[in-house]
Amino acid sequence: MTRIHCIEHVPFETPGCIADWVVERGHSFASTRVYAGDRYPALEAFDALVVMGGPMGVHDADVYPWLVEERQLIERAVDSDKHVLGVCLGAQLLASALGARVYRNRFKEIGWFPMHATEAGVTAWNLPRKLLAFHWHSDAFELPSGAMHLAKSDGCEHQMFALGTKVVGVQLHLEMTRDGVAELARHCGDDIGEGPYIQSAAKMLAKDAFAPAHACLHTVLDRWIA
Repeated sequence: MTRIHCIEHVPFETPGCIADWVVERGHSFASTRVYAGDRYPALEAFDALVVMGGPMGVHDADVYPWLVEERQLIERAVDSDKHVLGVCLGAQLLASALGARVYRNRFKEIGWFPMHATEAGVTAWNLPRKLLAFHWHSDAFELPSGAMHLAKSDGCEHQMFALGTKVVGVQLHLEMTRDGVAELARHCGDDIGEGPYIQSAAKMLAKDAFAPAHACLHTVLDRWIA
């Protein structure tokens, strides 16, 4: 059994299907809810760290000072050879902690758009070559030094990376559920505007491609916690 600890930044970006996978695999699960004022865990308290998304950005420490402590926790977890998984903002924080640049992407990606696995993603991580996946982000990251590029999309070059098998960053939202899409649309609807990779809330909510995305993420998680 692996002790998995999840950091949640806002109540409307939850672990989604990651929590289901934890139960199915018999791991233990605990959470730090930053929005509720929870304290970050000690390194000794977990074997694996999951860092979720949120509407804030890596460079917003002046507004969200806890970002500094969280980035330090991620750095220490990686240095201590823990398993670390970052999702969306979590992937950006992980990339930053590994020394990579995080920047405003040319395009916002909001809605259902294809993910394209790289050859390394297909052969080393068993990703499907093409998968319809849910996205909601404005920022992007460069690949950390030594990281394997696993997936991209038409609007964002770096959607997934791995450093070895214990450190994984996932920009897109493979974990997302139907309720999660509805909550994002309700809380972050102001993000929805015009652009080649932006869909209306109605179009996002009408689509049901969750099962293949969840299956893909479970494959990644099984390799992450081998």
